[in-house]
Amino acid sequence: MRFRFGAPGELTAPADVRLTVGDPRVVDFLSRFARRLLAPAVARRHPELGSLGYFLRPAELSRVAARMRRGDDTYVFPRGNVFHLPPANVDTIFVYSWALSALAGNHNVVRISSRSAGAAETVLEALNATLADADPVIGRTQRMVTYGRDDRLTAELSAWCDLRVSWGGDAAVTAIRRHPLRPSGRDLTFPDRTSWAALSVPGWFGADPAARRAAVTGFSNDAYWFDQAACSSPRTVFLVGGDPAEAEVVREEFLTLLGEIVVDRGWAVDAAMAVEKRVHAYGLAASGAVSAVGFPSNSVTSLSLTGVARAPRRWIGAGAFPFAHVADLGELVPAMTRQDQTVSHFGFAPADLRAFAAALAGRGVDRIVPFGAALTFSAIWDGYDLPHEFTRLTSLAM
Repeated sequence: MRFRFGAPGELTAPADVRLTVGDPRVVDFLSRFARRLLAPAVARRHPELGSLGYFLRPAELSRVAARMRRGDDTYVFPRGNVFHLPPANVDTIFVYSWALSALAGNHNVVRISSRSAGAAETVLEALNATLADADPVIGRTQRMVTYGRDDRLTAELSAWCDLRVSWGGDAAVTAIRRHPLRPSGRDLTFPDRTSWAALSVPGWFGADPAARRAAVTGFSNDAYWFDQAACSSPRTVFLVGGDPAEAEVVREEFLTLLGEIVVDRGWAVDAAMAVEKRVHAYGLAASGAVSAVGFPSNSVTSLSLTGVARAPRRWIGAGAFPFAHVADLGELVPAMTRQDQTVSHFGFAPADLRAFAAALAGRGVDRIVPFGAALTFSAIWDGYDLPHEFTRLTSLAM
């Protein structure tokens, strides 16, 4: 057990221990937990926890809880028991889905990977410290556990839950689905996803140096906080508009700024990862997907794609950025698939972004956000309205 209260061996509280949607006891607990994450000492060690603390501030919790409720003769209740299986490579994502589920009034069990460390351990310390003064119902209805490869336990938790939330690669989701749910149970899955960046060439030239640096700083946060392994971290960078010569100028300026910012922020890629990136990069070149490869530093790798359709969807390594030039955002639409999650952008007019979103027509891409917001979690994620997924409805007709 990593986070619990109550008798050992007790899964969660008995069914007669109830939380409500937007329960004040949960709001109070999450708000006090958020204050611990926003403490300067924590923010300095783990800057990504500042975003989590901001997401859990009381005003945001109130907004999310209000979205869960209905104003007609429809009653909104917790879905019931929720089993979360977050990934190891983004070691704080479990807090977002768990917090929304707890806010919806559910009993939760979260399996935390034994490979999680750093920020995840800090989160667990803050949770347990906050629990000390919390209403006992919090600890009785919430569990966070770590266990090894144990199909029996995963099967029991799957049979127990009303909703199973699985994060990870396609293979991990498929493996979890081998364990049946109760007939009324549901799966909420977050499998392999790929994300992109779109940089307007005219928009770059039209921006002043401060705006350019701010954009690249935001991009670097999106890419480097989780070693570019988060589902929403940008991989390929599409240079949009202008002619090829102008696009090349923008790429060089962008990479120069990125290299400076990576050094300033103290982000580094170790030698083993740098070698692995080279292997992947040369593999793309051998396949014909890449026409040129550049290694300005261990932390930044630049690749020139031979076409939009050759953009890799697999992870190459931390700080690896293939580039491709297109005339407009519309050229990207045919290449987008349901695997694609986030397009982060800089320098585009709102009308261009709206036209792009409309042209996608649901074929792919769930989020279109500015540089620096790719990792910012929201209640709508991967096309799911999570506050609604974590609740159930009872309708009343007179």
